[in-house]
Amino acid sequence: MFSEDIMKKARKKIPLFENEDQEREFWAKNSPLDFMDLNSAQEGAFPNLKPTMKSISIRLPENMLEQLKILAHKKDIPYQSLVKLFLGREILRERRTLESS
Repeated sequence: MFSEDIMKKARKKIPLFENEDQEREFWAKNSPLDFMDLNSAQEGAFPNLKPTMKSISIRLPENMLEQLKILAHKKDIPYQSLVKLFLGREILRERRTLESS
């Protein structure tokens, strides 16, 4: 019953927009699901999609940087990859802590 209701709503026509502001306002008030034929939906695959990376500069104590390089060498990975690994783990840990409190 629920999916039948969704299917009845689908098939609306997306209007043509004169500019991005019109389009932004339209999508702020409308759901894309109202304009999709869910029966013809297919799972997407993006094999060449790469995460967006942004270069940053960070100042670290020399000793900390040396320790990172030593650890990275022992793990046979570049030290910057090790930094990303450590940051990712800590971010995940902090988010879990915040969600549970």
